[in-house]
Amino acid sequence: MSSSTTERPLTRRQRRRVVAKLLFIAAGTVSFLLSVSLWFLADDRETALYVGLWVPSLFALGALVLAPEGER
Repeated sequence: MSSSTTERPLTRRQRRRVVAKLLFIAAGTVSFLLSVSLWFLADDRETALYVGLWVPSLFALGALVLAPEGER
């Protein structure tokens, strides 16, 4: 390892992609937690299943939106 290697700061586009990834992950996590709380705490199983289906949908949407142009 040489000491001349330095990390470049992220470009504006890269920062926006990181923020977008974090938003999709946060939305999926909140959906999962809401689904679990509806299932166990509110005992509303139908709504919990419906909200639980949002998790893979949000993650798939995030993968589609954030995919590079050549991979769509």
